[in-house]
Amino acid sequence: MAIIKPFRAIRPAKNYVDMVAELPYDVMNREEAKQMGERNKYSFIHIDRAEIDLDDTVDEHDEAVYLKARENLDKFREKNILIKEKKECIYIYREVMDGRAQIGLVACVSVDDSINGVIKIHEYTKPDKELDRTNHIKYCNANTGTILLTYKNREKVDELVNFYVKNEVPIYDFMSDDGVFHTVWRIDRENDLKELVDEFDKIPYLYIADGHHRSASAVNVAKEKRKENPNYTGDEEFNYYIAMIAPQDNLKVLDYNRVVKDLNGNTNQEFLDKIAQKFKVEKIKGNKQYKPEKKGDVGMFLDGDWYKIEFGDKYTKVSDEVKSLDISILQDNILDDILGIKDPRRDKRIDFVGGIRGLEELERRVKDDMAVAFAMYPTYIDELIAVADANKIMPAKSTWFEPKVRCGLFLHELD
Repeated sequence: MAIIKPFRAIRPAKNYVDMVAELPYDVMNREEAKQMGERNKYSFIHIDRAEIDLDDTVDEHDEAVYLKARENLDKFREKNILIKEKKECIYIYREVMDGRAQIGLVACVSVDDSINGVIKIHEYTKPDKELDRTNHIKYCNANTGTILLTYKNREKVDELVNFYVKNEVPIYDFMSDDGVFHTVWRIDRENDLKELVDEFDKIPYLYIADGHHRSASAVNVAKEKRKENPNYTGDEEFNYYIAMIAPQDNLKVLDYNRVVKDLNGNTNQEFLDKIAQKFKVEKIKGNKQYKPEKKGDVGMFLDGDWYKIEFGDKYTKVSDEVKSLDISILQDNILDDILGIKDPRRDKRIDFVGGIRGLEELERRVKDDMAVAFAMYPTYIDELIAVADANKIMPAKSTWFEPKVRCGLFLHELD
């Protein structure tokens, strides 16, 4: 059963919160991060992506970056931009985007639940990204990113959350630059905290929606600290990490798209012919963009033109939780078989573009540095849970959740 616990959050002072709160570290490239940091000296990006405060020649994985992250974190705390909660709490965090609310609890979850499978995964991590976040946690001595977990709704949890939302005064209430409204309530009454802990003790599984790398990195650091402290009791803070835990009917999954650098030696026509041997391929007339409207359809941008690829029932109706996914069909039959991308987690020829950036970003990438782009139909949250329950793994970067849980709102100190 799932373990959650209150924690003494390091969080922004109220008068800084709208400036500190920032998008996750991995949704922007280095240049974009640097521009964000230049516009806002209080942005959490100075801690999450500290390379922006160093010379451009410094590799983003150099030790100097993690030392700078710790230095910036210490400065934020010394200047009371970030403060530490006086008592252990759980928080309610609501984000409203385009009129739709995503709401969940922010609490600590157990490293052991990640190790023993109570917290279920649906994808593998990329080794370089996992090492990066492991180092970031170690040098900062804190979990600096909030993982997004989901679960199957429990009525009593919903009732308590709704009571606070309707009756209590929030500690934060602001709108970020991208038009998302963020509201946070603090739960610090002992009876309410106990009720939440007890309710989650009845929940058999939690599912990682977003944050596999941060979760895996928290486990890595905990294992190292356990070796350094062989007499650990399990109650130490390093045995926990922070997560926003939202019921599954609150979450919205967007498409997670692909761009590829080359056609693996094929001409454009040879590439199209090979796809057409398996799937129906239709060129979109009038130079119009094509965004998939249903499961089993994929958009492709190649040499200035958009195409619609239809997988068909032969591929989408198979009775396998992973093989029936659009992402899997694309990976197995086009990315692997035709383009030679066997391991998308490690292959440098492929990149991933979140659906929030739109089809225009796919066109831009193909015009700038890529050969072809694929626009996907979103994976369903039920598909994610089915894969996790079957103890199977989706292809890398199968899901993109919006709105993104903001970083810098909650940090969890390991000592």
